[in-house]
Amino acid sequence: MKIIAIAMSRIPSPNANGIQVMKVCHALAELGHDLTLLVPDMEPWGSTRAEISEHYGIEKNFKIRWISTKSRRTFTWRALREARKYTPDLIYSWSPQSTAFSLLHRLPTIHEMHEPPLGRFGPQWYRAFLHLGGTKRLVTITRALRDLLDAEYGIPADVIIAPNGVDLDQYGTRVTPELARRELGIKEAPTVCCTGHLYAGRGVETFLRLAEKSPRANFLWVGGQPDDVHVWRGRASDRKLKNVKFTGFVHNAELPLYQSAADILIAPYESKIAGSSGGDSASVASPMKIFDYMAAKRPIITSDLPVIREVLDEKSAIFCSPDDVDTWHAAITKLLGDDVLREKLVKNAYKRIKEFTWEERQRKILKGF
Repeated sequence: MKIIAIAMSRIPSPNANGIQVMKVCHALAELGHDLTLLVPDMEPWGSTRAEISEHYGIEKNFKIRWISTKSRRTFTWRALREARKYTPDLIYSWSPQSTAFSLLHRLPTIHEMHEPPLGRFGPQWYRAFLHLGGTKRLVTITRALRDLLDAEYGIPADVIIAPNGVDLDQYGTRVTPELARRELGIKEAPTVCCTGHLYAGRGVETFLRLAEKSPRANFLWVGGQPDDVHVWRGRASDRKLKNVKFTGFVHNAELPLYQSAADILIAPYESKIAGSSGGDSASVASPMKIFDYMAAKRPIITSDLPVIREVLDEKSAIFCSPDDVDTWHAAITKLLGDDVLREKLVKNAYKRIKEFTWEERQRKILKGF
């Protein structure tokens, strides 16, 4: 099909929503579709296509158009106007405004949602998508989000639940933790790693308290905006924690090597999680890091949130109460001393990972549409 994807994400950027958009578009192109991504040109981006491909760890196999706009409000109708020039077979959009405009122009439309409608007008745009006629499908990243939408607003008859995914090609090269640590210049010691941003609710305070309790282990946090990294490096320094390292942002393609340097991968989410746009996503999120962790073949300790149990269970991960540091410390201590348990968790988590490749995800979303 000829597909026009419309997203509000700034490309390139270090934000998870931009990574997700690019992985989805790459998967659609890999499945053989003629895809063009439309995104706002609100700030100078200054990267070549080759640099963008390297940034996101993807091949350069789909087109990107930056639509000139002075605000996010005008972007949606400008993007739809541009999309119509391509006479597309499908509009695939993360923007509720764009999906409503698309249906008004009688274009087949898939609307992917990661959170409930936000802001003053978000609910109105979502209701417009619901009530307008035409060929349409809703995609939610978790069962919890689908149920919340259904209870609050209703949902269309055609709904697909599709958690986020993983690029398995990035995890093709297997290296031992010792070799990965040597390559990255990390001192040799048992290593606990978390990847992702440092927004509120991501469990950075838990991470530091765990480092205090396990001074002989490395604690490595990969990712984060410069200002946040500066703050948390300062807090680690104030506590005189010699075993903590905050790397700051690394390219998506480099994540597998850092994850390979770990003996244990953790996702210490709190009971409320802030995203790049604020809000609380703890009840509806589908964290991409969970799928990366499964592919990395390292044992996982995660906060016990219902949305994570939509993907993992006790056979594939250890679950801990979000704010109970003693439970987390006990789990880390147990795993570091139990080779059999580590291998069992890794095997069971990896067994399911092929269900969650980006290509399988997009194949499922398009099936029968």
